Amino acid sequence: MSITSTHSKLLGYLLWIFGFLGAHRFYYGKPVTGTIWFFTFGLFLIGWIIDLFLIPGMDREADLRFRYGALSYNIAWVLLTFLGIFGVHRMYMGKWITGVIYLLTGGFFLLGVLYDFWTLNDQVSLKNAETRMF
Repeated sequence: MSITSTHSKLLGYLLWIFGFLGAHRFYYGKPVTGTIWFFTFGLFLIGWIIDLFLIPGMDREADLRFRYGALSYNIAWVLLTFLGIFGVHRMYMGKWITGVIYLLTGGFFLLGVLYDFWTLNDQVSLKNAETRMF
């Protein structure tokens, strides 16, 4: 069985630089520990340092868990991380109405951005599944 890569180790390590805020953990589909890292600064930086060695395993897990397709997880995550309040990541996924709402409301008053950090992998996976059906 061939596994198609959905996530990138390079992007994972780039997000790890900001990992004391949980960015890499959200990227690899671990929102609970991402939130814990956010509020504890990477478990007081100890967990953040340990994650340096855990990223290859998290990358393999994400490749097995999420569906490959036309939408790139990497592009969606870069757009969310750096332009989330403007809704560009939602527009990239074809969710134009909520993208414009995010644009006009600062990412739906930041709560929408937080929601997307928790669910973006599943949103992209679902869109990729929908496009494969047709």
